[in-house]
Amino acid sequence: MARRRSRRPVVREASASLEAFKAQVMKNEGFNVNVQEPHNVKYEVARTLGIPLQRGYNGHLSTESAGKIGGRIGGAMVREMVRMAERNLAGRNSR
Repeated sequence: MARRRSRRPVVREASASLEAFKAQVMKNEGFNVNVQEPHNVKYEVARTLGIPLQRGYNGHLSTESAGKIGGRIGGAMVREMVRMAERNLAGRNSR
């Protein structure tokens, strides 16, 4: 049986930092992001992908469309975290 995912970070105190990281990554990706409202980045991504994401209930969206939005954001965040880890490891090896 599949486990249901939680949308909450494991460390609750990290929530604000994760949102700020998301905003910075997506800004670096070229999206118009208001750093003061990082949770709104999904609407900007949806707009650029041509997906009609609205505030509130979005039951009309297909799973594929929702995945395109989340995948674009999550994928960019994971790529940046890997880059950060590689830089960190490279710095340790040069000592």
